[in-house]
Amino acid sequence: MKSNYIYVCISILVSFLVSCDSFLEREPLDKVSSGVYFKTSKDLELYVNQFYTQFPSFGSFGIGYLADDTNSDNLVHENYNVRLAGYGTVPGNASDAGWSWGDIRAVNYMLANLGNLETSFEEAKTYIGEAYFFRSYLYFSLLQKFGDLPWVNKPYDTESEELYNPRVSRNIIVDSMLVDLDKAIEYMPEKGNVTDGRLSKEAALLFKSRVALYEGSWEKYHNGTKFGVENADYNKYLRIAAESAKQLIDMNTCSLFTTGDPNTSYYHMFSKTDFKDVSEVILARTYSLALGLTHRAQNYLLYRGSRLGLSKSLVDDYLCLDGKPIASHPEFSDKTLVDVVKGRDPRLAQTVWIPGDLRCGTGEEPVYFDRPYVYLTGEQLCSTGYQLKKGSDPYTVDTENAETGVIVFRFAEALLNYAEARAELGELTQEDVDKTINQIRARVGVAGLDMNAITNDPNWQFPEISPILNEIRRERRVEFACEGYRLADLMRWRAHNVFKDKRMKGFYFNQPDFPEMVGGKDIYLDGNGYVDPYQISLPEGYKFNPERDYLLPLPTTELVLNKNLKQNPGWN
Repeated sequence: MKSNYIYVCISILVSFLVSCDSFLEREPLDKVSSGVYFKTSKDLELYVNQFYTQFPSFGSFGIGYLADDTNSDNLVHENYNVRLAGYGTVPGNASDAGWSWGDIRAVNYMLANLGNLETSFEEAKTYIGEAYFFRSYLYFSLLQKFGDLPWVNKPYDTESEELYNPRVSRNIIVDSMLVDLDKAIEYMPEKGNVTDGRLSKEAALLFKSRVALYEGSWEKYHNGTKFGVENADYNKYLRIAAESAKQLIDMNTCSLFTTGDPNTSYYHMFSKTDFKDVSEVILARTYSLALGLTHRAQNYLLYRGSRLGLSKSLVDDYLCLDGKPIASHPEFSDKTLVDVVKGRDPRLAQTVWIPGDLRCGTGEEPVYFDRPYVYLTGEQLCSTGYQLKKGSDPYTVDTENAETGVIVFRFAEALLNYAEARAELGELTQEDVDKTINQIRARVGVAGLDMNAITNDPNWQFPEISPILNEIRRERRVEFACEGYRLADLMRWRAHNVFKDKRMKGFYFNQPDFPEMVGGKDIYLDGNGYVDPYQISLPEGYKFNPERDYLLPLPTTELVLNKNLKQNPGWN
């Protein structure tokens, strides 16, 4: 219950501030007067609570963060993603572009007024650490969208000349973010010593690893392109990523969650309402009917297709139980959903609905899933036939007021960040693999990875890189499927070839299972009988422009207001 206190305090603070965006974007910030505020640690706690809304959530409708992968090759929405399709345009104003600085300014306002503290630094440092964390977190979102940015570490007003500064190189921004994160790591306690739902040292270490891995791989794979960094030192960031992840691993405060059953462990981790006893979860966002904090995601996950579905590309990437790809098994068939998961990595059957799965266990008689909702329309539609199961809970009593939590940070990422960074540095050992990837595979009963005996996969997505890196990227894709990681990974790896000029497909359509769709009525199939949702809308596949679409455009209004800002490549 303590974790929900944060979100109640957020509501109180937001009401006090009138409107976060209008209050923070307009002057003055002194509606929260620094003369009477920022005096106690409680003041800082209440103020910093507002930034927790930045974390992934379920929202009021739909499946929230579980749909974020529709911007990638993992999930296929009924309507194609404009960025992948190459149809992006330059927005007119900042709000449409995501060029938002209000929250960063709000963090800076707090940090600029710490001189008003009447309590000891020791008492207040946890919340100061949180503020430094959030400044980095907010900057990371902007970095992924726009690349180079202005570095803003003071609460400028409308008269400040610094508002007209140019952007600085992305690596300078990242260096500044890492300094902030080092302060967060120093100031925040371990997760065992913080209130449930609050940031911790472990969260800051994990996020530092994420930021450094992103920048290191971006600079490596974009080196020599218009999105690269002059005199790039990507190994510096890859080493920071490995060291930060290793520091977290060596703390021994986290471990992978398991029920002891490979066929349920992964699934049950995402259907919980409380994570206090889940050592893998470093930070979660929880909900409470008693506090009026609920969502409708279970209604969508259990009874609707949400207009989306997993791609065949993602489903085909899951290994078999022996640790080998499906290409190594001539007997493999994907002509039914039951066949698709047979002998496969159990995470697949715990991510996709399969006939016979319990869909509702709260009534007088249990209800089981029988077939995907490709025959329905609107919010009921499943676009590919691979209907999302991950995150569902068939024992939810009130699906209109669900309390299922959202995992914000979990330990598995530290393991995979460490393995990837070490591999990119050319320093990965079998011992590293055993402590990272093979631990994750062991949870679901998949054979471990032997660096000296990797089975060749003719369908590797990245044939230009080493087998070990292909397998690490595969593991990352599968472990974090539908958690919103995929687009960032594709962008930092400069991996447009994975989806460019292609259409994402769905499952094999068996006509007898859908008698209401005689002759394939209202469904598009490719020449091999697989669902082909974009056959008409994107006949030539995604037309992502690698000379432009790796970064988003700055809004026209900002370029007019600040002549020192330059548009991103390809958008002029």
